[in-house]
Parts: sequence; C-alpha cells; structure tokens
Amino acid sequence: MTKAPLHMMADDADGDDGDIGVKLDTRPKTKRPPMYKVLILNDDYTPMEFVVQVLERFFGMTHAQAFEIMLTVHKKGVAVVGVYSYEIAETKVAQVMDFSQRHQHPLQCTMEKE
Repeated sequence: MTKAPLHMMADDADGDDGDIGVKLDTRPKTKRPPMYKVLILNDDYTPMEFVVQVLERFFGMTHAQAFEIMLTVHKKGVAVVGVYSYEIAETKVAQVMDFSQRHQHPLQCTMEKE
C-alpha cells in the first residue's frame, strides 16, 4: 500500500480543489421610472402676468424665472416648465388647468414623455 504525500491528502480529504467561492447576492436592477415634461402653451388671450403667477405658484419659480419662461412661451409658443414622474406631472397639469378655468383663462398645460 502506497501512501500519497501529505499535501495531496489534505486537498483531497475535503473534496475541494482549493478555490474559494463567493456567493454573489444578485438583485434585479430597478429601472428608473420614465420622466415627463410639463409644457405651457401660448394663446392669444391669457394675460402674461397670469402665466407668471401660475409658474410661481405651481412650479416654485422666482418672479424673474417665471417672467423668463413666460417670455419663452410668448415668443416660441411653448416652454417646458418642469420634468417630473408621471404622477407629479399629471397633478401639476391638472392644477394649472383647474386654476386657469376658475380664472376664466384658456391657458393650456400638457405633459409628454421625456
């Protein structure tokens, strides 16, 4: 009966080839929710100061920021006033539309996927 060298016996004894395994905890990557742009559209009837008021009230802009965006809407016909998750964008659009209707202005606010 021949004996195997000691160093070989130790490796074979536990049936391991010497590699150390690390268990990887794999979690599915959560995808970021799609974002939505909220847009204010120009019309020929809503006063500029009302648009500024809407931007300050519902989008937290300073008077200067709101004035700049209002001018963009006036000159280009449309401006992005914020980018939000679907639920927040939907709420902002509803708030602006409701506020405009209660003040008898035809101001239009919409949202589209970014």
